[in-house]
Amino acid sequence: MKKSLIAIAVIAAAGAASAQSNVTLYGVADVWVGKTKNGDAEMGSGGLAASRLGFIGTEDLGGGLKAHFNFEQTISLDNGAASGFDRQANVGFSGGFGTVKLGRSFTALDDIHGAANSAFDSALAATGTVWVGYTSSANSQIYYASPEVSGLSGAVGFTLSGDQAKTAPATATNDITSLHLKYNNGPVFAGFAYQNEKQIVGASVKHMLLNATYDLGMATAKASFRTVKNPVGDIFINPKATEYHLGLDYPVNSNLTLSAGFAKSDTEASNGVRTGKSRRSVGYDFAAGYSLSKRTTMYGGLNVTRTNGVRDNFVAAGVNHTF
Repeated sequence: MKKSLIAIAVIAAAGAASAQSNVTLYGVADVWVGKTKNGDAEMGSGGLAASRLGFIGTEDLGGGLKAHFNFEQTISLDNGAASGFDRQANVGFSGGFGTVKLGRSFTALDDIHGAANSAFDSALAATGTVWVGYTSSANSQIYYASPEVSGLSGAVGFTLSGDQAKTAPATATNDITSLHLKYNNGPVFAGFAYQNEKQIVGASVKHMLLNATYDLGMATAKASFRTVKNPVGDIFINPKATEYHLGLDYPVNSNLTLSAGFAKSDTEASNGVRTGKSRRSVGYDFAAGYSLSKRTTMYGGLNVTRTNGVRDNFVAAGVNHTF
């Protein structure tokens, strides 16, 4: 009798295993070397794209419904350090209704934030050194992305903060609500995004983004506009940042692409009066990417930033490999 029960258990386990998710290991290995204005040479990780290691799994539940999970962590190639599953750690469902994720995932703003950035949305991009920062991944998030209809789609996410301590530092984010709408059809991409980051202490940080790209055939034109109310850590009273970006990608051939862009950010008090308390940052970028294969790219470029007349610049080159 005991042997029969063991046999039944083994058969049941085998059946359960056959229905388990297909799990895929993926990642990005990206490292660069560069030099700053003061002459310091350095090595870093994630120049073209963040170095990462991830696991993704899906299971077909029938009727067009799928279950899925995604664990993804940042890895620093310069020192080997890992950051837990800081990028994504979620489970959810997808089907004809769209996609639902529960857990830690990228915000709806982050989904399209870099879509119109020059310099391949890399660490060399002027928007990265000039624009105000934002929260890209959110804890305890309920995220929904709609299916695409004639090029139009959208997404919304909101966090549940009941498990977060109310005594966190003033820079901690308590609740995040984000959404985006985008149109991506033929040569045209256009996006709108909004994100409200409610601070445990202090006013909410509110981001509003408009961006677009247009494929001209010989090149792709890019433009972005963003406002940020109450940037975290800003010294002004009720500050507001107004930001712009223009860029152009030019494919020289099937392997080599050049990209250049300009970004600007003005921060001032909400009364709109420009005084010595205002802050202006402008930046330029130039980058080149050369594909050695579908998975390996060499890249390099220059970033120049000037904030209230103080200039900083950075030149770097690196290699990006995906798997």
